[in-house]
Amino acid sequence: MIRTASLVTAICLAAAPLWAHYGMIIPSDPMISQEDGRSVDLTLSFSHPFEGIGMDLERPEAFTVTHEGETTDLLDQLTLATVMDHPGYTLEYALDRPGTHVFAMTPQPYWEPEEDAFITHYTKTYVSAYGDDSGWDTELGLKTEIVPLSRPFGLWTGNVFQGVVKLNGIPVAHAEVEVEHYNQAGATAPSDLMVTQTIRADDNGVFTYAVPAPGWWGFAALNSADEPMMRDGEAKAHELGAVIWVQFEPWSAE
Repeated sequence: MIRTASLVTAICLAAAPLWAHYGMIIPSDPMISQEDGRSVDLTLSFSHPFEGIGMDLERPEAFTVTHEGETTDLLDQLTLATVMDHPGYTLEYALDRPGTHVFAMTPQPYWEPEEDAFITHYTKTYVSAYGDDSGWDTELGLKTEIVPLSRPFGLWTGNVFQGVVKLNGIPVAHAEVEVEHYNQAGATAPSDLMVTQTIRADDNGVFTYAVPAPGWWGFAALNSADEPMMRDGEAKAHELGAVIWVQFEPWSAE
């Protein structure tokens, strides 16, 4: 009976969908105009975005904004909040100058028992202030990141988004990239396989994806760290995710 119960449990676990995890930085608006005010609200979380299932986000190791080559530490300005029924963080950031502001989060490594591994998602998003898109292709030099080849704001639904996956500053050939929609409208997928789309980068680490619906879309390029992390005296794999969040606007002929 014990063996039978164990077999049933194993089958159920194998059949259960392995939902993708995403670090998230979602601004109130990726394109701030003079009429919108002079600040942007940011929400930081860790979640399964399509299902709307939150996870605990511990206080990040780092949270910064980069503008015109200058990086500012914002970690002490974060406010603890509840996001998708789990701990997350918020921040209202004053936009004093025009141009592109790149917000980036380095979270604490997260232990995922189902994968028997640690996960660290280096997460970023781009916000344009006052109609100035200069700096939209800024590269931050993170451990791993997606550098946009398409401007990461001001995109219509149906546009393609392109980026290059880098690890230690070097493009990653054939990197696996997971793509998922932040499903705030309650859409359903006909199959669990369609919740997370999976694509490969080319020889130069470049990937391309055509977005089918408006809203926020997360792109996560996954690689393994060279060095494992220790847990209870055992070496465990460490997944490094380069995550970027991009909003797509619905097409309007008016």
